[in-house]
Amino acid sequence: MGKKVEKSLKGEKNQSAISQDEEDPNKTPEPYSCTGNFQADFTELCRRNSMAAIPPVIHRARPPTQAAPESSKPEKGKDKGKSAVPEPEPEPEVDPEGENAEPPPKTYVVKDKFEYFKPCVQVEMENYDKPETVTEIYIRGWKIDDIMMNTLKQCWSVMEKLHTINLWNVGLNGETLSIMASTLPSIVNLRTLILDGNVVTEENWHELITDESPVQNLSLRHCGMTDKGAKSIGEALGTVKRTNTKLVTLNLAGNQISDQGAIDIANGLRMNRTLMSLSLASNQIGDKGAIKLGEVLSRFPLSHEEVVERRKQKSSMGSPDRNKSPPPSRRADSKDRPGSVRSSSQHDKSDKSKQKQSAKTKKDAGKGGKEAPKEEEKHDKSKGKKDDKAAAKKDSKSGKEGGTSSRKAEEESRKTQHRGSISKDKGGNTTGRSSGASLVADTKNAAKGKSKGKDKGKPSQAEPEDMGDSSFINPLTDEADFIDGQLWVPGNRLLINLNLSRNQINEQGMAAILKAMQYQTTLALGSKSGGTGLMRICVFKNKISSDHDIVRKINDIMLPKDPFYKPPPQTPEAESTS
Repeated sequence: MGKKVEKSLKGEKNQSAISQDEEDPNKTPEPYSCTGNFQADFTELCRRNSMAAIPPVIHRARPPTQAAPESSKPEKGKDKGKSAVPEPEPEPEVDPEGENAEPPPKTYVVKDKFEYFKPCVQVEMENYDKPETVTEIYIRGWKIDDIMMNTLKQCWSVMEKLHTINLWNVGLNGETLSIMASTLPSIVNLRTLILDGNVVTEENWHELITDESPVQNLSLRHCGMTDKGAKSIGEALGTVKRTNTKLVTLNLAGNQISDQGAIDIANGLRMNRTLMSLSLASNQIGDKGAIKLGEVLSRFPLSHEEVVERRKQKSSMGSPDRNKSPPPSRRADSKDRPGSVRSSSQHDKSDKSKQKQSAKTKKDAGKGGKEAPKEEEKHDKSKGKKDDKAAAKKDSKSGKEGGTSSRKAEEESRKTQHRGSISKDKGGNTTGRSSGASLVADTKNAAKGKSKGKDKGKPSQAEPEDMGDSSFINPLTDEADFIDGQLWVPGNRLLINLNLSRNQINEQGMAAILKAMQYQTTLALGSKSGGTGLMRICVFKNKISSDHDIVRKINDIMLPKDPFYKPPPQTPEAESTS
């Protein structure tokens, strides 16, 4: 009984201690480390931030799959004699009270309107049995403030499967956008970022496509972007010094970009060779912006800054030995003639022979035992130093001295090896010479192997140095034409999709686009920048009529290039005439 009472008292003490810890408001809780389970991490972080209402994490709604309709074909062997005329269906009975007799369709789910508009986080998972496999996150229609963005930042940074973030109309501002941009490099598998419907007055959109950002597909539709934001995005796409090498698609439809913004984006496309799809639909772009875009797509003259950078690139590519050490100059003591190739090679041979001699003496010392010839090694070292001084004074005599010293060194090494083998073999066996010869052969082979390994490690003079990442091709190093005192280089032919519909382009701007399309079609793609050129372009609903001759020519050129275009099948009459 006494033990039971003690246990109950201990349990009451523990419970009281726990309750005191929970009730203590001054105690700072330990920092929470996210586990990768988005639902658990998000809920716990919201609770720690003392949020009154925590948005639930739910699966994204999908249309229910319908079962395949049963075949209405009659079975074989049945109703063979009956006609194939279907029987008339009975008319549906009309409910006198006006209620529907049939059940509602199953293609949607009816919810209460207040429940439908409540804030929530929709997710897509790779495996619904594993909550840590969230791949897509959708937040729509409720404001994300600084606290919520920091909460999401902590959760996103540890999600390994996350590749899509869609925040539609969530009231982002400059600060929350900067917080989000700072966490993008930590989301290693992020590829798609959609921020449609967020009007940010600071327009710091360029922070989303920095060098560290992994975003490949960026959508900023209906964000109220002006020429200010377009300029920053154009600079982030590419300048003379740096270019973006990750962004593949950019959607800026439904903004307030005018001619100046289009010019800034076109300037970014001068050096960018990664972006493949650009949408500028439903903006305020006129003829000036269209002319600049057409110039970038065909060919353009280099500015002074670009010419200077081109010369730097060409010089670094044309002289790979620039960073190597200069060749040895003439020796100061040789007044008659400079150092010849023969003398330097013989001097190298003498050095190699000295290295071989040192290797032999070390091995003999290991195998010969205690009686190693120390006096001969000192004599060889002093002799090698004298030979080096003589070679430095007189270049013509260095070859002979190196040859004689190498011969003497080999003879002395043979003697020392023979003595070492004799001192080891006290029984008077005749195996001393054979073992000495084998040691000489082994040391020679080892020296040859070392020299071969060194030669393999050294880069040959004929091979050029690595110039960096070969996947990115600098357009400044492409072939240029000198026209009217300016250098003209081929334009951007990596961009394959351009949408300029619903703008204010007239005949002049459309003519520039037609000229660019004709240039891309007729130009031989033999330059380094390569590319197929535009494959799709949308120019409808501009100031120029769709029935205009220029628009028809553009459509005739681009229609066969469209990958989704299917030519109409030929009729038998057309085939016979052809």
